[in-house]
Amino acid sequence: MGRGRPERSGTVIRVAIAGGSGYAGGELLRLLLAHPDAEVAQVTSERFAGKFVHRTHPNLRGLTRLKYVPLGELSSCDLLFSCLPHGASARHIDLFLANAERVIDLGADFRLGDVGEYERFYGEPHPRPGLLGRFVYGIPELNRDALRSTSLVACAGCNATVSILALRPLFLEQVAKSAVIEVKVGSSEAGNRASEASHHPERSGAMRSYKPTGHRHLAEIRAVLNGRDAVQAGAAVAITAGGAAAGSEARTPAPLPHIHFSATAVEMVRGILATCHVFLREDLDEKDLWRIYRRAYADEPFVRIVKERTGIHRYPDPKLLAGSNYCDIGFERDPHARRVVVMAAIDNLMKGAAGQAVQAFNIMHGLPERRGLEFPGLHPA
Repeated sequence: MGRGRPERSGTVIRVAIAGGSGYAGGELLRLLLAHPDAEVAQVTSERFAGKFVHRTHPNLRGLTRLKYVPLGELSSCDLLFSCLPHGASARHIDLFLANAERVIDLGADFRLGDVGEYERFYGEPHPRPGLLGRFVYGIPELNRDALRSTSLVACAGCNATVSILALRPLFLEQVAKSAVIEVKVGSSEAGNRASEASHHPERSGAMRSYKPTGHRHLAEIRAVLNGRDAVQAGAAVAITAGGAAAGSEARTPAPLPHIHFSATAVEMVRGILATCHVFLREDLDEKDLWRIYRRAYADEPFVRIVKERTGIHRYPDPKLLAGSNYCDIGFERDPHARRVVVMAAIDNLMKGAAGQAVQAFNIMHGLPERRGLEFPGLHPA
């Protein structure tokens, strides 16, 4: 047990982390070591097997004596988090299911429910297509009820998370005609494996458009915002085929909006800022927009509306969210066009990965959603 750990509040939930040496794995380990209801039994890494976990996550030095083990030495646990690279979770899913009652995958292998969309965006057939519909898409703000009863979760991509949370209220209300999303992302999104693009002389000071079209996360964004059941047939996505909120008054289905996405790398380690240009079907004023976003997020523990009249912090800023599980959302109506600019920010390693996974973990076990996720971020940072 780590020093300074909060007193446990109930039954201990034994967890394992597959692929824990990366950035998302390190954040997940940091959160779980301090979680009052979780006990980290194992963390795997092929490269660092036999080494202490603080070898790759020096911020955890003195908090745990855990050592990495090879994936083949996994033993039984209550829940397994997979932080493996793309494709690896699908290859090892049978091993995971043999050792854990529940699995939360932070990777992309099981996010899409449509085999054709997977092949289109990932360039190869899915290795385990029969499992796609069994995973719940892991954005709690969409699929909270489904998360309570599932044993399999596919966490959303970080760019998809911030984009979906930014735009979902407008799509639920069927007021969006089209949207153009531009995300600016920090270097940690690319993972901890060195590359030519991450080499310091190349990355430092850069503002590099690296995926102006065809980003893989666009498949998730379109599937959710267009209300298709392509995202996890068993996930009870809270949007009907017509785009209206499930359980809401029936509305005549509007034509599916066009959604476009681009990504730019900037000189920042953590964080994503999404700037979304939404072209409206009808005129809306500021009060209309406030009502739409309040209806969607008034009771959400990790979504905040950030829209001040003055000051340098009047809109979302990912720098303020480092280490936190919040998604901050702001918006501004263009007075000269039928356009709304929606801005949203997250820490890509938290609400875009490890924090969202722990939030899903809490929901699956009937725990308060904020458990282990209370850190508010730093200012200044």
